[in-house]
Amino acid sequence: MALTGGLVLVVLVILTCVSVVGRGLSTLGHSDFLQGMSQSLADLILATGTGPVNGDFEIVEAGIAFTIFSFLPICQLFGAHATVDVFTSFLSRRTNAFIITFWEIVFTGIVLLITWRLFYGLEDKFGNGETSLLLQFPIWWAYLAAFIAALVAAIVAVYCAVGRVMELTTDQRWLPRSEGAAH
Repeated sequence: MALTGGLVLVVLVILTCVSVVGRGLSTLGHSDFLQGMSQSLADLILATGTGPVNGDFEIVEAGIAFTIFSFLPICQLFGAHATVDVFTSFLSRRTNAFIITFWEIVFTGIVLLITWRLFYGLEDKFGNGETSLLLQFPIWWAYLAAFIAALVAAIVAVYCAVGRVMELTTDQRWLPRSEGAAH
């Protein structure tokens, strides 16, 4: 999932760059400054049809939702989410393990809730046939992609919650640790 999410993210970055450059060239071609300096250069830029990518915001919006959920499973599995341990660094290892397990369970509940609501959003968008404004692609496509990634994230979150409870109760390592993890 992380590799797929990374690939989608790279495509979105390239799309955004192309759109920004196109928008900038179009603005430059229409500018009084360039038209005053060289009308032929301004006409040449405008003749190429440069401009922003049509529907770039719609594509980025749908792609980023998928990408976020695609990175959650690997972050969850390796406990690589950002943490602030300023207030817990002085606590015992056992107390920190309890805190980590508690938040793992809470996070799992939140991911399950989001996944459930994405499913109902998918059903709603599929049923009403809503499409995006510019590209007119069915909105449910984006919901489906995000739901699939969220479903994988939910499965991994449940696995990790069970693993954290097992670590807490058996005092054995059940889940992999991120590289450089202190615990």
